[in-house]
Amino acid sequence: MKLIIDTDEKTLAVEQAGEEPVTHDLYSREAFAEISRQWVRTGWSLGYYRGFTWMGLPVLQLPDDLVRFQEVLWDVRPSLIIETGVFQGGSLLFHASLCKALGGGRVIGVDINVPATLWEALERYDLSELIALIEGDSASPEVLGEIDDLREPDETTLVLLDSDHSRAHVRRELEAYAPLVSPGSYLIVADTIVQDLPDVPGGERSWTEDNPAGAAEDFLAVHPEFERVADSPRAAADDLPDAVSYWGGGWLRRRAE
Repeated sequence: MKLIIDTDEKTLAVEQAGEEPVTHDLYSREAFAEISRQWVRTGWSLGYYRGFTWMGLPVLQLPDDLVRFQEVLWDVRPSLIIETGVFQGGSLLFHASLCKALGGGRVIGVDINVPATLWEALERYDLSELIALIEGDSASPEVLGEIDDLREPDETTLVLLDSDHSRAHVRRELEAYAPLVSPGSYLIVADTIVQDLPDVPGGERSWTEDNPAGAAEDFLAVHPEFERVADSPRAAADDLPDAVSYWGGGWLRRRAE
C-alpha cells in the first residue's frame, strides 16, 4: 500500500495493488485514520513507547492509552485494579496515583517474574501501600487463589491484561479474570495492535493470527455478558480515538446487571 500526502492540494491518496486509488481530504477523519495507523506502526517498531516513565519508572505504554484509561477509571471508580504484566512498575504507580487522586482504590500487579529490584523501587514511594505484587503465571490457579485471598467479594474490580500476548495465553486470562470484573466495569486487553504489526521491523509473521485481538474476538463470541465499547468514553469525537492506540478494540465492558 502507498500513502501519498500532498500538502499543496491538501489530499491523501491511498493506493492498493490492483485497486483504484482512493483520495481523501488531508484533514478528514479518513486521512487521520490512515496516517495514524502508519504512525503507530512505525513508532512501535522504533520503540517509541519505551520513552515514557511515570514518576521515574518505565511505563511502556502509549500516552494516549494511559489518558483513556484514566477516563475509564473516572467513570467506573474501581476499588480494585488488577494488572497482569507489570515490567518495571511504572504502570502500577500510574494506577495507584490515580486511585489516590480519586480518593480510593488499590492495585494488584501480577507478573511471571517479580525481581527484588522492583519491590525495592516501589517501596521508595508512599503509593506502595496501595500496591500488592504476585509472582507467577497470571492465569494459573495458584495466582488466582492469591488474588482471591487479597480481594473483597464486593469490590468494584477492573482488569487490565498486559502480560504474554499470545492468543492462547490471553484467551486463558480472559476466562480466568472475567468472573472478577464487576458489572459496568472493564476487562481491557492491551496491545491488540499486535495484529497489525507482523510486517514491521521487530514484528513476527505469526502475529497475523497469534495476537490478543484474536483472543478478544474468541472470548466475545461466547460471553454475551461482555461487549466491546469505545476506548474513550468521554471523547467528543468518538470515532477518532481508536486511531492512535495500542489497545484499540480491546476495551471490553461487562454489561450492567
